Amino acid sequence: MVKKPKTVFVCNECGSESAKWVGQCPVCGAWNSMFEQKVVDFAEDDKRRRTSKADGTGTAKAGRPERLAEVKSSETARIDTGIRELNRVLGGGLVPGSLCLISGEPGIGKSTLILQAAQNIASSRDVVLYVTGEESEEQIRMRADRVCGEKGISNNLFILAETNIENVSAVCQSLKPVFLIVDSIQTMYSADLESAPGSVSQVRACGNELMKIGKTYDIPVFIVAHVTKSGDLAGPRIVEHMVDCVLSFTGDRSHEMRILRSQKNRFGTTSEIGAFEMAEEGLIEIENLSGILMEEMDKDSEGAVATAVYEGTRPLILEVQALTSPCNIGFARRTALGIDSSRLNMLIAVLEKKMGLKLLNQDVYVNVVGGIRPEGTYTDLAVALAVYSSCTGKKLDSKTLVIGEIGLTGDLRAVQNSDKIIREAQRLGFNRIVLPIKNAQHMRAKDRDACTIDIVGIRNIAQTKELFL
Repeated sequence: MVKKPKTVFVCNECGSESAKWVGQCPVCGAWNSMFEQKVVDFAEDDKRRRTSKADGTGTAKAGRPERLAEVKSSETARIDTGIRELNRVLGGGLVPGSLCLISGEPGIGKSTLILQAAQNIASSRDVVLYVTGEESEEQIRMRADRVCGEKGISNNLFILAETNIENVSAVCQSLKPVFLIVDSIQTMYSADLESAPGSVSQVRACGNELMKIGKTYDIPVFIVAHVTKSGDLAGPRIVEHMVDCVLSFTGDRSHEMRILRSQKNRFGTTSEIGAFEMAEEGLIEIENLSGILMEEMDKDSEGAVATAVYEGTRPLILEVQALTSPCNIGFARRTALGIDSSRLNMLIAVLEKKMGLKLLNQDVYVNVVGGIRPEGTYTDLAVALAVYSSCTGKKLDSKTLVIGEIGLTGDLRAVQNSDKIIREAQRLGFNRIVLPIKNAQHMRAKDRDACTIDIVGIRNIAQTKELFL
């Protein structure tokens, strides 16, 4: 039998309830402010409901509309993880009540990163709960000894080896942590379902329960997920839609540098990246990422061009390398690492049409050094000049930085934040920057007077021939 909703009357001014309609609110005295509202009874143990925090008890309450202007904002209540690069990618720190997902290949450093964040929060705030479904307590302790070092493990950091999500929820209700970590979501299961851990139904149920824990107790929840061989998130995609933030941890395990990028972020930008270096004592932040990427650039090499992009809140200097070689058999190959392949094909067509290059029988390889995948069209001019340099054998000065978007007509279009890129290039010792004419014209007079770098504005890609040695 379907339960019929009961009717209550709520004051539009003060929010007080009454069992019957009255002309004047008995609490605030406002006239004609009572409106009818239907309330449906619900089960207290309904696990499908996602309630926002009420009184901190975790008890589900009937939903009631509130004025958005009266809802307290938590923007100023972000939790500092103690890792500046992680805070940068998150948009300023952890948001209470949020659910964040971090993914990456095995051995890339996901567990090390979140363990360092857990140690920092436990040392400066309160109880942190680390739920492990893959490793034992002893394995986590071994990693913690290596990461924490001389500081020692905080007494506020608790470890729980458990895969039953109901037990995790019960421990959170009694322990009341300020930060919850689940490693990993594919190992968690709910006793209400008979399917195996990692299935679509189990991931949906466990993700919903973790969301309920975060919203009810107003704590940030960090969950770890695996990736497939192609780099996509393993398991059902439903988990990406449920969470507030999706972080991707990438890098080559044979190299030390790791890049943390946000693919989804409801509380910040998705264009920010964080850089880390894997060391014996854990992950070390890389503050001067541009200097690291440019320190091995050879002087005046064919096919090597310095460029820059603006990632989130900071400029990033990169090196683009290109190689052309004669194609002896079949069709010419076009290989791009770090940039879009279709974008490379378009730039090659522009070079053939506007600069007279013959690339029909040439294999073209383009690589962005460091494994960075820059977003936007900042690197168009650098890619085109790198291909031109390799094909013609002409060199570009290694102290020259080039940025700009190339259109199909060969004209250069302006890019954003060029003034900040110029200041970063000046700091790193570049003596010339080539950019679209509109960016050069819009440079403010005071910036141009204070700038010691030579600013070269060009209108069309054909004008770049004069730049080569």
